[in-house]
Amino acid sequence: MSFVLPDGLPSGRFRSSGPTCVWISDDFPQAVEQLWPRLLSEQRARGLVPLLCWPDAMGRPPGLDHVDAVRLEEVLAADYAEYRRTRLPFWMDPTPVPVPEGIEPWPHDPGPPFEQWPGLAPQVPAASAGARPEDAAASLVSQLVETGQFGLDECRLVLVPARRGSDALASIGWSAEAPLALLCALLRSWEDRFGARVVAAFGSELHVSVARPPVEAEHANLLALEHVLSSADNIVDDPPTPFPDYATELRGRTAWSFWWD
Repeated sequence: MSFVLPDGLPSGRFRSSGPTCVWISDDFPQAVEQLWPRLLSEQRARGLVPLLCWPDAMGRPPGLDHVDAVRLEEVLAADYAEYRRTRLPFWMDPTPVPVPEGIEPWPHDPGPPFEQWPGLAPQVPAASAGARPEDAAASLVSQLVETGQFGLDECRLVLVPARRGSDALASIGWSAEAPLALLCALLRSWEDRFGARVVAAFGSELHVSVARPPVEAEHANLLALEHVLSSADNIVDDPPTPFPDYATELRGRTAWSFWWD
């Protein structure tokens, strides 16, 4: 079943995604930097979430009930216990990992400073003078276009009937190696705590804007562990990045990116 579209869209078509009907542009939208803020300003009234993604990355939706069923703290606590069990021997051994000749040795990673799951990073409250989530999302779209992010030109604008971006990602059944239900549960939580917004999902990459990133070192450590437990391959592993360095880089960062092999 189709829905009423906003004015000023490029040519496109409706398509079924499981029980959901979505709209997809025929080409990468020109002047998307100007279009995006308007779509975000109308999102609540229209109930349509904009995403940039590859049409062939839309798979079988897991259903929002699968996302609802994720008990985030319980899952992350169990995942961290297993992650720590497998990684601890490497964290305890400072011996450099052998690498091919001419390649810089990988830095030693001491791992997260937690013996057990420490809990979620605390919410960063909205400030009257701070950036709005909509502004941060529009800024990231402009940044992706300006930098010529590889693969972006193959994206299409997708409008998804959903309450929030995390639910939209689930509704299109984004097909990557990511554990989609867990990832969407994490994204829901990041939306609430940090003003995060899903902007683009293409190939196995996910790009998320952040209006209220943590700035304190302790909170960045907690958030970095949440990123690690998303299972994304680029977090501390590729390129090899010691956990403390990754956590430090998260402080104040208004754009997060993830990818899975």
